[in-house]
Amino acid sequence: MKTRKKPGWMRRLLFCLSILIGIGGIWSGYVIYQIKATMQEAVPHKADVGIVLGAAVWGDGPSPGLRERLEKALWLYQKGYVSTLLVTGGLGEGKRRTEAAVMQEYLIEHGVPAEHILLESKSTSTYENLLYGQQVLATHPIKNTLIISHDYHLYRAMTMAKSLGYNTASPVGVHSQVLVTPYHEAREVLAITYWHLSRLFSSTF
Repeated sequence: MKTRKKPGWMRRLLFCLSILIGIGGIWSGYVIYQIKATMQEAVPHKADVGIVLGAAVWGDGPSPGLRERLEKALWLYQKGYVSTLLVTGGLGEGKRRTEAAVMQEYLIEHGVPAEHILLESKSTSTYENLLYGQQVLATHPIKNTLIISHDYHLYRAMTMAKSLGYNTASPVGVHSQVLVTPYHEAREVLAITYWHLSRLFSSTF
C-alpha cells in the first residue's frame, strides 16, 4: 500500500517549523547559559550605591521574594560594601503603596538611616527600575553601582543596565529559598527575548 505524500506546502511548513524550533532551542540554551554565567560573576564589590530592583508587594509589606532582595541589600550595607541604597519600584495594580516606599520602610526598620536611602517610585518594570533609577542617581556623586536582585534575574538586568550606560555596574545575586528557580529561569528566557525583539522592532520602525 502506497504512503500518501504530504502536499508541498505542508512539507515546507513543517520544514520552517522545525527550523524555528531549532533556533528557539539554541537561543533558549544560550540565554540559560548566560543566566548561569552571570550568577557565577555575581559577587559583592565595594561601590557607591546598591540598586535594589523592585518586586511584588503583599498588602503593605514586601513579598517573601522582595524580602530576600532587601535582606541582601541590608547585608551589603552592614558589611560596608555600599553606603547608600537606591530602592526602585512604582505602584502596582490595586496597591496602595509603591514598592519603593515599602522597601524604604523595611530598610529603616532594620537600621538603615533614611538619609542613606534613595527612592525611585515611578517604574513598573526592570528596565524602568534602571532607567528612572539612573535619573535619580544623576543628581548624586555616584560612580560605581551594585545591581541587587535574584540570581536568575541578573543577566537580563545587567543586559538592560549596559544598554543604559551603567558601565561600572556589577551584579549581586540572591539565591531564592522561597521561589521556584527553574520556573523563573524559563520566564527570563521569554522576558529577555521579548525585550530584544521590542528593541529591534522599535528601532526598525
